[in-house]
Amino acid sequence: MVRKASRNVSRYTMTHKSHQYKSSRRPERTIMTRSQRVTSCSFFHRLPAEVFHMVLDKLSLLEISVLSMVSKEITRHIVDYISTLSWKNKMIVQAFHHSTFQERRSTIGHYRNLGLLFKRSTLLLPTKDRLKFIFSRFSQCLIPDCIGFSSYGVFLQTLIAGWDELECQRVFNFLCDITNLLQKMEAMSGSENTFELRTTTGTLRVFCRQVLLDPWSNQPECRFWLMQLLKPWPVVSKAHLLFILYGPLLPDGQPHSALWDLARAILLLFGKLTVKGWSTESLLSMLDELIGIPQPWHVENVARLLVLCGSSLCYTVLASKALNGQLPESSRLIVYIILVCEKDGYHMKWAVNLVQQICKVFSTAPERLCFIRQVENMFSEITREFYEFSVADRETFQTFCILLDSSARFHTKLLHMFLK
Repeated sequence: MVRKASRNVSRYTMTHKSHQYKSSRRPERTIMTRSQRVTSCSFFHRLPAEVFHMVLDKLSLLEISVLSMVSKEITRHIVDYISTLSWKNKMIVQAFHHSTFQERRSTIGHYRNLGLLFKRSTLLLPTKDRLKFIFSRFSQCLIPDCIGFSSYGVFLQTLIAGWDELECQRVFNFLCDITNLLQKMEAMSGSENTFELRTTTGTLRVFCRQVLLDPWSNQPECRFWLMQLLKPWPVVSKAHLLFILYGPLLPDGQPHSALWDLARAILLLFGKLTVKGWSTESLLSMLDELIGIPQPWHVENVARLLVLCGSSLCYTVLASKALNGQLPESSRLIVYIILVCEKDGYHMKWAVNLVQQICKVFSTAPERLCFIRQVENMFSEITREFYEFSVADRETFQTFCILLDSSARFHTKLLHMFLK
C-alpha cells in the first residue's frame, strides 16, 4: 500500500511538472501583425544605408516622392537621404541665372518636383521644420533675369497646395519671421532715404510677387496671401503697399498695360466684399489714397484704372461720389472715362449704360436732370481746357480731337438709346 501511494505521488508530480513546462512555453506562441513582421525583418532594415542611398541616386525626384509613400520606414530612410549635405548640394540648385527659356523652364520644373518630394516625405513633420528644411538654401538675388524667388515660389506653392487657412497662416508667419518681412514694410513707410526706399521697394515687390502671389493661378489662394500682406496696416499703408506690389514700374510705356496689374489686384481684393474687415467704404478709402501715390494722378489715368476695374467697381465709385456731394468730380471722371473708351477702343455703349445706371441712383426727375446737365457742362469745360493747351502742344491737340470724336460718339449712342 505504501508503494502504491508513492507511485501515485510520483505520477502526480510528473503531471504537475509537465503542466508547468507547457505553461512556461505558451507565451512564446504570440501572433505578429503584418506591420510588426515588416519592421522586424524588413529588407530595407537589413540593407546598409549607403547601398540604399546608391539606389535612390538612380531615381528621379518624382520616383523618390512616390517611393516615400510606401511605408513609414522607407519615408524615414528617404528623409535621412535628402538631409545629407551631398544631396542638398546636388539637388537644390542655386544656379538661377539662365540665358534660355528652356533652361529657366527646366529649373522651375525641378523645384516643382522638389516641392512634391518634400510634401510627401515630410508629411509627419511640423510646418516650421518642413519650411526650414529648404529655405536657407535659396538665393536672394534680385537681378531681373534671376529666377531664384520664382523657383522658391513654385516650390512653396507645390508644398502647401491643399492646406487649410490655419496652416497657410502659420506658413505666412514663418516666412515673416525668417525674412523680417513686416519689419521691412514698416521701415519702408518711414524711410526718407530715396535710394534705400527704392531698394527696399524693389525687394518687397520681387519677393511678395514671385514667392507669395504670382504662383497661385486660383483667385481664392492669391486673395488669401494678398490679404495677409495688407491686413496688419492702416488704410494709407494698405494703399502704398498695393501700389508697390502692383503699380507701374516705370512712368513711360503704354498706360493700359501699366495699370492692368493694379486693376487686377483691386478686383481680386474687392471681388468678394464679404471678407471680414473689408467693405465698400474701405474700398473707396483705399482708392482715394491710391490715386495720390506717389503724387496725385492725372484724371485720365484714374478713369483708365476704373475702366480696367470693370462696370461694377466703376459704378460703385462714381455713384458714391455723385450721392455724397462730389457731383463735379464724378462728372469729370465720366467725361474722361468716355475719352478713355475712345482712345483705348472700348465700345461707347458701355459708357452710355454706365451713365444710365448712375442716373438711376437719383430718386427724383430734377436730380436726374441736374446730373445730366452737370455732365454736359463738364464736357464743355474740358473741351475748352484742351483747346487752350492744344495751340502749343501737338499731343494735346490730338487728345482734343479724340475728345470731340468721343463726345459725338457718346451722344449718338445716348440719343439712339432714347429714340428706340
